[in-house]
Amino acid sequence: MSDLPFRDIARALVFDPEDRLLLIAYEAVRPIPGRDPADRRFWFMPGGGLEPGESHVEACRRELEEEIGVPDAPIGAEVARCDGPFHLFRQSRHARERYFLVRLPDDRIDTGRLAETEDNPVLGTRWWTLDELAATGDRIEPAGLAELVRAILSGERPEAPVALSWHGA
Repeated sequence: MSDLPFRDIARALVFDPEDRLLLIAYEAVRPIPGRDPADRRFWFMPGGGLEPGESHVEACRRELEEEIGVPDAPIGAEVARCDGPFHLFRQSRHARERYFLVRLPDDRIDTGRLAETEDNPVLGTRWWTLDELAATGDRIEPAGLAELVRAILSGERPEAPVALSWHGA
């Protein structure tokens, strides 16, 4: 078992009407294994830790308002999970992440409050097409995200959340 602190986290696969996925770029505080030491950028879905008494769905909705300025986002089904030690954020943790499907009516977001809620430097946001996601050499967490997005966009819905893993785990 890990001696890292456990953190329960809710994240969203946020899609716009053009089926693009929203990701946030962060700067790792330490070199990323297997990459050029100067390349510390990694991409992640919006979301964050649960507050006391909060459900995953409540946390996901709150985080989307804080990070991308979308209040009362329509939180869909839990489609994936990723559990295990994660070391790219300032505070290493044993993350227990739950991923929910979110479809927005348009691509308008407001990231004005994003940097103040994060413990790692935020480099920006980007809407990704499936082709861009599948072809990129950038570090995108967790591993298997492009395959999950491909399945979702083709209309597949897993009966149970898909288990993903961190790169290098």
